[in-house]
Parts: sequence; structure tokens; C-alpha cells
Amino acid sequence: MTIRGTMRIGNDAVDLNRRQLLTTFSAGLAVAGAVTLLPARAAQADVAGGDAIRPFRVHFPEQDLADLRRRLKQTRWPDKETVNDASQGIQRAKLQPLVAYWATEHDWRKAEAKLNALPQFITTIDGLDIHFIHVRSKHPNALPVIITHGWPGSVIEQLKIIGPLTDPTAHGGRAEDAFDVVIPSLPGFGFSGKPTEAGWNLARIARAWAVLMERLGYQHYVAQGGDWGSPVSNALALLAPKGLLGIHVNLPAIVPPEIAPLLATGQPAPAGLSDEERATYEQLAAGAKMGSRSYATMMGTKPQTIGYAVNDSPAGLAAWMLGHPGFSRWTWSNSDPEKTLDEVLDEITLYWLTDTATSAGRIYWEFGGGASPAFSAPQKTTEVKLPVAITVFPGESYQAPESWAKRAYPNLRYFHKVDKGGHFAAWEQPALFSAELRAAFRPLRQGT
Repeated sequence: MTIRGTMRIGNDAVDLNRRQLLTTFSAGLAVAGAVTLLPARAAQADVAGGDAIRPFRVHFPEQDLADLRRRLKQTRWPDKETVNDASQGIQRAKLQPLVAYWATEHDWRKAEAKLNALPQFITTIDGLDIHFIHVRSKHPNALPVIITHGWPGSVIEQLKIIGPLTDPTAHGGRAEDAFDVVIPSLPGFGFSGKPTEAGWNLARIARAWAVLMERLGYQHYVAQGGDWGSPVSNALALLAPKGLLGIHVNLPAIVPPEIAPLLATGQPAPAGLSDEERATYEQLAAGAKMGSRSYATMMGTKPQTIGYAVNDSPAGLAAWMLGHPGFSRWTWSNSDPEKTLDEVLDEITLYWLTDTATSAGRIYWEFGGGASPAFSAPQKTTEVKLPVAITVFPGESYQAPESWAKRAYPNLRYFHKVDKGGHFAAWEQPALFSAELRAAFRPLRQGT
């Protein structure tokens, strides 16, 4: 049974529908431990909801989980693909066992417990509720960092880096490398509100992030992003709000303006490229030919159309999300503590239970027709004046050449290629990812 209603949180009424999870809790600050809510200082009160920061706790009704399991068990499967590879999409033999495990053995309550063990909050910015995790370090002079996820991601993919970043001495680092960590859910994703109007583009999200960091009382901070978090961080650096010291991205926008049209139209690599540049061109061209960004084209042009399917079928949602190249290049197993099937299903279940499969996809439409975030010109990266750091992970969909990175980001201060990790770098290699952030931002700590 679906229960509909509203619950008052602060000054805002939140539509419950299937999302009855939004509950404030009086013990929130006790869970947060040393976390202290700072006043908004110079931030102006938001017109819709003031500048209040409300504690947040996750809990879905058992009936929602029962409905999910019922739908999974009643999946109407298509016939088997007519090829022996994944050229027609995710293979049925791979998806069926995952769905069977999801329906019978996956325990979402464990994911809820992980989230609720962390201090989570909601605040209203530009008329929209923004959910975020906020963990302060016990070390003095910790550097605040706002970390942005992408699609098909969520705050779940950053949970493993919170410890190494906030408490580096417990993870092989130094106290002076500590961070305060802020991890928001993008608008339309997870526990953040769903925009009811068009216009929540990269620039608007960047402005919201600047308000959030000011509202938390931070006078200096840095930003990090992968997948959509990279364009959001680029937009934030372009905005250059007071207090932002620099950014780190692991999906940089590096394709030069004269190269982008050739890739977009399927042309051969032009003459004059270095071996490294040519290899990147061929990577991107091969991905386009194989339809690796077909999901982006669909959500970039008709997110509502695909939304009817992924909103109604959890098996369909799983296939849609697992078709992303970041997952196709990443094998998972419950026998591997770093890459478990349960964690992958936590991510997919979050999309299902929050009913955000459609609203999350609209970020592609806002960006413009599913255009590749690898292209530098649309993001105006050459106009970014703040320091930029880039880490290149070998399992990413393309390997950014340093020569293109320097052209795209004139103030590139840090560029490093590592030997392991992929698209979900923070999730796959949390220790290495955390070490990269420490190294990338270390020079920016002086004078903060």
C-alpha cells in the first residue's frame, strides 16, 4: 500500500508518497559526536526555508522494502540477447543472479545503519531541500572539502573516504592533512529535494554549494568531484566564491575545442597529436562507437521517457544503472571486501526507495543533450583562475593527457596518474583516493 501525506520539517512540507523516510530526530547531534552546527554568519536567509540546518535520519517503511522484493520476484524478463557479448547491453545471465540476490538476501537496513551512524542534515537553498553528510575532524585546522558525486552515484560511494580524510592519523596520514568533510546529495538525487522546475544546471548547483559552505561557517574550503561532481566543481571554480581555494577533479574536461567536433561527428583522429593524445582520442571514439554513452543521450534528450521504465521496474533500474561504463569496468563480489555486490545494490536500492531514478537523470538534460563532460569548451575551463588538481585513474573511461589538461586548466597545479582505480575511484580505492586529496590540496593549506 502506498501512503501519501506531508510532514513538516522546519518551514517546508515534504511530500511523503513512498518517501516517508524524512524524519528529524532529537538525538541527531548525539550521533554527530563532536559535530557542532555553526551559525550562518554572513549568509543571507533563504527565502523559502530560512538558513536552518535540520538533523536528518534515514528510515524507509518495511512495506516499501516488501514492495521492492515483490516487484523483483515478479520481473518479466526479456528473451536472451542474440550475441555472446555485451554489445546489445547488459547480459541477462549477469543480471538475473543479481536480481535474485537482491530479492532474497540483500539487507538494506545495513546501509541505513551506515548512513545513520554519520551526521546528516537538510537545509533549504534556493527553494530546494539539500541533504548532506557533514563530519568534522577531531584535528585542529582541518581543511573543509565539499565532495560531489555523480550518476549513477550517490553519497554512498564516498562513505569509505570519510574516515581517512577526517582522521588521517588512523589511516596512515598526518594530522596536518585532516579534512572536514561535506558530502551533499545533488538536487534530484537521493535525499535532496526534486526540482519542480527546469534550471537546476551546473551553475545553479555551484551557487547552492557556495551557500552551503558559507552557511556552515567555513571561511576557506576546497572542492572535489568525479563524474557529475567534476563539472559541478568546475562550475564552482568558475564562480570562484569567497573562500574557495581550489578544486580537485577525477573526470576532467580536457578535450580541446578544435578536437571536440571531430569526436562528436565520428571523424578520424587529426594529424599532429602526440601518442598520448591520440590514445585518448581513440578511447573516446571507441566508446562512442560502442554506445558507451547511449544512456547519456537518452537522459540528455528524453529523461521523462526512460523515467517511466526505470521508475516502475527495479530490475530495469538495475540494468539501466549497471550499463554505465563505470560499472561495466568494475567487477564486484561479496568475497571481495573492497567491491561487494551488497554495496552495489545499496546504491541501486537508494535510487529505488527515494524514487529519484527520473529526477536524477534530468541533470543530463540540463547539461544539454547528453553532451560529453570531457569537452572543455562548454564548461569554460580556460576561464578558471583558481588552482586545479587532477588525478587520472586507469579504469576511467578515458585517460586525460597532461598536455590537454594544461590547455584546459591554465592554473593546473597538480596532475598525477595512479596505477589502480576507476570511475568510482573513492568507492573502489578509498585509501589511494584519500592520499591523492591530501597531496593535491596540501599546498593550499598555507594561510588558511
